[in-house]
Amino acid sequence: MTTSVGFDLDMTLADTRTGIAAVYDELSVRLGVAIDSAAAVSRLGPPLEVELANWLPADEVAAAAELYRQIYPEMGVPVHTAMAGAHDAIAAVRAAGGRVIVVTGKNLRDALGTVELLGLVVDEVVGSVFGADKGAALARFGAAAYVGDHVADIEAARAGGAVSVGVATGPYTVGELRDHGADVALADLTQFAAWYTGWHQRDELR
Repeated sequence: MTTSVGFDLDMTLADTRTGIAAVYDELSVRLGVAIDSAAAVSRLGPPLEVELANWLPADEVAAAAELYRQIYPEMGVPVHTAMAGAHDAIAAVRAAGGRVIVVTGKNLRDALGTVELLGLVVDEVVGSVFGADKGAALARFGAAAYVGDHVADIEAARAGGAVSVGVATGPYTVGELRDHGADVALADLTQFAAWYTGWHQRDELR
């Protein structure tokens, strides 16, 4: 049996906080608008436009988002780092014969740039989807589990018919992820390989 797994990107596989904060700081300077980058990176997950709406009038959000995305490849991507356990988590899935898909709210260009920079060995990357909208990609890929740090990733797993694996490396604690309905809640990805190996072996025995 091949058990393929989907992963979120920001704060699941990749620590993008420093890069994103730098882009928000630059955006703030260029637009002449106060943006608290620390506050913004403390709630990563929802689409960029949702965050920008906290700082700008509605009619200025689209243009600001376009400028943000122009800045991001040069200022954001190069300083991203892999989350602890990210490479081992992917390796565990691949060692069991599974495939790995990254399904993220980040746009495809910057998601691919981040995956390449960090040397993440994945089979497919799907960008610009959030919450339950991730479900179609997970179902198309046949992902049996989806790993993410946000409660919206629990919705994504449900929509895709996958087991929801929450990691408490984003804005939610292990307890909060469980309270929101995660099937499995881990402190971080360093715990994933052991969980996945046991879960996969149980699946094979069915």
